[in-house]
Amino acid sequence: MLTVASTASLRVYVSEWENGRRTISSRYAQILRTLLGITDDELRSAPLSPPTLRQADGYDQLIGRIDEARNVSRSMVKTFMDQTELLRTIDRQMGATSLVDETTAHLTRLEDALTFAVLPATRRPVALALAGAATMAAWQALDVGAVERAWRNYELGKRAAQEAEEPMYLAHATAEQAYVLCDAGRAEIAVHLVREAQRLGGQRTSPRLRAWLYAAEAEICARAGLRSDCNHAFEQAMRHLPAGGEARDPDMLSIFLNEGHLTRWRGSVLALIGDAEAVSSLYTALDTTDPTFIRASAGMRCDLAQAHLARGEYDEAQKHLRQARLVASRTGSVRHRRRIEQLTQRL
Repeated sequence: MLTVASTASLRVYVSEWENGRRTISSRYAQILRTLLGITDDELRSAPLSPPTLRQADGYDQLIGRIDEARNVSRSMVKTFMDQTELLRTIDRQMGATSLVDETTAHLTRLEDALTFAVLPATRRPVALALAGAATMAAWQALDVGAVERAWRNYELGKRAAQEAEEPMYLAHATAEQAYVLCDAGRAEIAVHLVREAQRLGGQRTSPRLRAWLYAAEAEICARAGLRSDCNHAFEQAMRHLPAGGEARDPDMLSIFLNEGHLTRWRGSVLALIGDAEAVSSLYTALDTTDPTFIRASAGMRCDLAQAHLARGEYDEAQKHLRQARLVASRTGSVRHRRRIEQLTQRL
């Protein structure tokens, strides 16, 4: 049974609550939530008012948000995508640690726009922009070690891709999510998930994305110890990769993959399975790597260290780990620092 103040005191309390001069205690919050039918967040963030007035104000506010979302034009969606691209570029060159607030705010704006959009003609373009942004945000979160946030953002990206009816975005988000499982030590499940991503993409997947999906499968199979599956997946990746030096997929701007990138990726995978060819493949890739891919260079140095360790070349491995540590410190990559420490323990 709850004990409350006298009627006179309650009148004073209500006046002070309404004017913000008194904080609502947990005891009275429990009573007020029941009387007013609102959540604790709503109770503490909005002034107390009679239920009829509160409902009227709520409808007015809701219609305002719906009208605002209806006015989201194609040009505004392009602006959202341009912001995602800017965040992706900064991340690639400087790392994700400094982008947490900007990325979170960007996702919030997109989620709000989608939440209050009503008709499919408005919802689908916004959902597509959200799918790309959420997948980017998930990879950034994974890089800084925020694994639960990464998982939730991948789920958000997948839901948005489904609403946008864009199987390429759904496949990409699903395949990247498999890396969370890999990093958590569940490579066997990750293999199933990356193969599910290929199924989800289906025939509407672009050749470059299809090659990327096969390369991701090869890496995850290597981490699961499935050597023959790994080799087969890489053969498929090389078969589907479009010819030429162009790296960016015009159908999906988050995908960068050309022969040079695939050579580096193959070297990384060969290092994982202890193949002697890994070293030469990785040095070839190192000479042709795009200098703007700063964060990726830490991964390549880790790959070279792993390849040299497999050959018993400890001095060379140590040299690459020192360089990888410098880059990882510069970009704030927790994921790379974790791998560097794991490799250092093998020296």
